[in-house]
Parts: sequence; C-alpha cells; structure tokens
Amino acid sequence: MPLDLEKARLMYKLAVSKKNWGRKYDRLEHYKKFPNINKIIKELSKLRWLIIYNKPHYKAISLNTKHKKEIVEFIESKLPEVKGFIT
Repeated sequence: MPLDLEKARLMYKLAVSKKNWGRKYDRLEHYKKFPNINKIIKELSKLRWLIIYNKPHYKAISLNTKHKKEIVEFIESKLPEVKGFIT
C-alpha cells in the first residue's frame, strides 16, 4: 500500500471513527495495524497535521485543528469514496 494512502486511512480513522481533533487523542498502540506507522507519524508531525502527546506510560496522537482544511482535502484526494463524511 502506498504511504500516502496509509496516511489518509490513519487520518480518516482519527477524524471520523475516533473524532480525535485537538485535545481528543488516542493511544498510538491502537494503530499498530499500519505497517509504516512510525514513518507516517514522523512525516505528519513535521507537517504539523498530527499532534503527539507523550504521556508517562504511552504516546497518544490527535489531528491538529489548525490544519483541518488541508487534512480533509488530503484525505478526500486519496480516498475519494469518503468525500463529504468528514466534518
């Protein structure tokens, strides 16, 4: 699976299924099914699309609301079947 498609799927899961925007975050361990999770996290955090919370016993991730428009456009460009589902 191409890396951009994996990024889109991860962000879609965070945005729609979990509604993890801003201060709502989820443990990183819940996303181990993504084979390139570490690379995805690194690239998305450089773009500031993903926020990483370092907790005492785990790491958690959330989408950055400041870049919501760009994130939604990216997801919809890579996963056209979900267009209009993200609010």
